[in-house]
Amino acid sequence: MDEAERKMQFLYALRSRGVTNAAVLTAMERIDRAPFIRGYFAERAYEDMPLPIACGQTISQPSVVGLMTQALEISPRDTVLEVGTGSGYQAAILSELARRVYTVDRHSRLVREAREVFDQLALPNITAFTADGSFGLPDQAPFDRILVTAAAEDPPGPLLAQLKVGGIMVLPVGQSDAVQHLIRVRRTETGLDYDELRPVRFVPLVEGVARDG
Repeated sequence: MDEAERKMQFLYALRSRGVTNAAVLTAMERIDRAPFIRGYFAERAYEDMPLPIACGQTISQPSVVGLMTQALEISPRDTVLEVGTGSGYQAAILSELARRVYTVDRHSRLVREAREVFDQLALPNITAFTADGSFGLPDQAPFDRILVTAAAEDPPGPLLAQLKVGGIMVLPVGQSDAVQHLIRVRRTETGLDYDELRPVRFVPLVEGVARDG
């Protein structure tokens, strides 16, 4: 199967699983998943499945990346915070849609490797940090959109506090070894509105910065 055919099948799989927003599909067509996957699994980049990456983490399946991105309702002027850089694939998709993307991960190796791919793909509007993402990035707050790619039992208070009025946060909520749900939180003038979107499975959100060099 040639590249064009693989890409067509990839986009068809996304649509069939509910990723219908044209801007999100265009971003996912433009950002190739392959550079974000190293070693043995690289040849499976176009399959709609999660794959292992370094530091015991995973790169999410593309349809989940698409659905989470779609749920954020990003506009081109938005500044987005992503908690859980992982491979960097999700941040790269966000960078096609937003004005500025800040992404944090507790694993310095993942941040370093993601930065290399961002440079390789010429994505200058992403800034990646090694930090404890459960506290967000107070120095850059507030954010128009926040995306968390690890599951917490409840939406972390510091992240909710860094969301602008009118802002949206999307995150998986639930016990790490039980059922998790993807939740969308909107901050309004009067408080927070919650939508439950779909069941998901993500690695747990862990506090602290990892000692992994």
